[in-house]
Amino acid sequence: MKKDNCTAILVGKDASLDGSTMIARDEDGYGGINEKLFVVNEARHYDENYISKYNGFQMHLKGDGCRWTASPTADESEGRWDEQGINEYNVAMSATETEATNPRCLGHDPLVKDGINEDSMVYLVLPFIKTAREGVKRLGQLIEKYGTGETNGIAFSDNKEVWYLETAAGHQWVAARVPDDSYAICPNIMVIQNIDFSDEDNFMYASTIRNFVDKYHLNPSQDGIFNFRDIFGTKDEADSYYNTPRTWYGQKLFNPSIEQDPTSQEMPFTRVPEKKISVEDVQKFLTSHYNGTQYDPMDTFASGNEKDQKKFRSIALDRNQESSILQIRNDVPKELAGIQWLNMGFYAYSPYVPFYTNINNTPQNYQVADHTVNPEESAYWLYKTLQVIVEPRYHQYIYQINNYRDECQSFSVSRISEIDEKAKELSIDKLTSFLTEQNEITANKITAKTKHLMSDLVRQALNNSKYQFERGDNL
Repeated sequence: MKKDNCTAILVGKDASLDGSTMIARDEDGYGGINEKLFVVNEARHYDENYISKYNGFQMHLKGDGCRWTASPTADESEGRWDEQGINEYNVAMSATETEATNPRCLGHDPLVKDGINEDSMVYLVLPFIKTAREGVKRLGQLIEKYGTGETNGIAFSDNKEVWYLETAAGHQWVAARVPDDSYAICPNIMVIQNIDFSDEDNFMYASTIRNFVDKYHLNPSQDGIFNFRDIFGTKDEADSYYNTPRTWYGQKLFNPSIEQDPTSQEMPFTRVPEKKISVEDVQKFLTSHYNGTQYDPMDTFASGNEKDQKKFRSIALDRNQESSILQIRNDVPKELAGIQWLNMGFYAYSPYVPFYTNINNTPQNYQVADHTVNPEESAYWLYKTLQVIVEPRYHQYIYQINNYRDECQSFSVSRISEIDEKAKELSIDKLTSFLTEQNEITANKITAKTKHLMSDLVRQALNNSKYQFERGDNL
């Protein structure tokens, strides 16, 4: 359902401008339509026989779960697909980056058709964890017990740590901690490299993985280094054009002094950025399409030829569904720390809307997205409609779109400062209701800005129709 689509970026707290941790991901899907919601799941006791509607995975789910946000698919007939969110302990989870395992490894540990897959992971993990490490351990244990039918990358974070877990074959997995001073770019390809099995602070892994690799002679290293990417990854020609250019562009943005080949299979998993990374920087990457290079398929100035512009898979493209930046802040009380920046539609045209996650509800138009196109009642369809209006006249509208997105971001930043300040005056028992109300005010304002923009763009289009005829004075 979401094969070979998404793009992620992970940022350690000392690499970010304000000391936040950030895990962020574009969720894409084939067909251009995959109606998405933004919801809050209440804290409750779980005691259920969970069955995935996507692949039939089953397990008995039992335990006390906390409150958590999610961006699920509106139509659950093919699974939940909760995708990404933040729980009440300020632990964030994003699942998943679809990846691939080479056939040699799959021959010895095949994927499990009814194993735990992307559609179920957030639901079965995020409500039950209090730290990012706990998230890695819980998901890892589920994969070892039940197997998985997919190769995936999954991100976890809290206010201290950022982790990336990658599955390989039916029951194998590793996880690496992103250094505090570093960032990672994760397209649809394995990215974790050398594993130090003696370093429990920075690595976790399946209990079977070393014996598995040794038993079947899977490690190609001449010096015994356990490079997860080299052992389990694909590293084929398709990766060089579909995946690695996205890593190249992200590292070009944050380490512009480093020269790399966009098709290189050897770019590092993490880098220390040359400058601190802000939320706006993360947004720029997640909404990018090789801007400023000859590979930009939407290049305003046509600096590249048509062949170059179609050479690499862009980040912003027609299959974009929703993008979330899960930010856990360290300069505010914990009750205000979690913010989920949400962008629906085509990311290059739509704004990111900031939602505090210590809430008990979301705006009504973020809870509606059925198969009927209804921009008046559905935030998803509002931004999808904006895409339809802009795309045919991209070069005509892009400066107006960029100004609109900048205005929305400035408004969002000011709103966060305003809400943080007002929250200082409130008791803890009133904060959740207050933040819920403030989220709605923020979202409604940006919704109104979007509708005003769309009205203006439609009027411009009508006044610039190709089918015009001016009558003469004698008629």
